Amino acid sequence: MKKKEGIIKALSIDPKNTGSSEAQIGLLTEKIKSLSGHFKNHKKDKHSSLGLLKAINKRKSLLNYLKKKNQKSYNDILGKLDLRK
Repeated sequence: MKKKEGIIKALSIDPKNTGSSEAQIGLLTEKIKSLSGHFKNHKKDKHSSLGLLKAINKRKSLLNYLKKKNQKSYNDILGKLDLRK
């Protein structure tokens, strides 16, 4: 729970605004990292791979939305999360 709050505080403009695109992208990135680590040990887990693909596509659509609406925030998020685009 503290990890989630830390991500929201670090990325969001308002710490109480958990629904902002920036906060959602950060949370999805953390979920993607944890699922990627899970697959190093459990290669045949097909049900979780579906969840991973859904999280990746959701993050991609949020990044595209943020790029259209606020280019500066988009560039900040890419830098903070070390994402390439």
